[in-house]
Amino acid sequence: MRSFSNLWYWIALAVLWSTASHYVLGVPFDFAQRAAKDGDHKMQDLEVLVRINVGRILNIAEVSGLFMVGFACTALTTLFALGVFYGVEFAQAIFLMALPMSLVGLINIKTALKVRDEHPVGDALFFVLRRHRFIIQLIGMISIFITAMWGMFQNIVTGPLGG
Repeated sequence: MRSFSNLWYWIALAVLWSTASHYVLGVPFDFAQRAAKDGDHKMQDLEVLVRINVGRILNIAEVSGLFMVGFACTALTTLFALGVFYGVEFAQAIFLMALPMSLVGLINIKTALKVRDEHPVGDALFFVLRRHRFIIQLIGMISIFITAMWGMFQNIVTGPLGG
């Protein structure tokens, strides 16, 4: 279960953050960019798509939010305990992916609430989506940096044969 020396872990980490920064509130960011550039009909489509996804996100948060928070906290605590106190490298690797993604989930809910309450349209909506994407990318960069440093440390400490 050597995670940090496994190429597939790093590929999965890259795909995770690439996907997280590409889909902003469930909307592909290239679609939002085209809508901001072309305007009119594409912007209306973007506004409708964002409203649908905002409603979906907020419905999930309202219906099962408490259960999701409890489950996430339990899972993160378990991963942290297994990784730190028992030295399970796989738990450390998953924790370093799951903790920042839980922050992304909270930011998604916060942005969805903002969109629902303020009803931005046109360029204002694109600005909200662009700022949201920037925050996710910032969290991703910090997360990848910390994961890389911890992974290198683990690989140096553990050595090439895992012992």
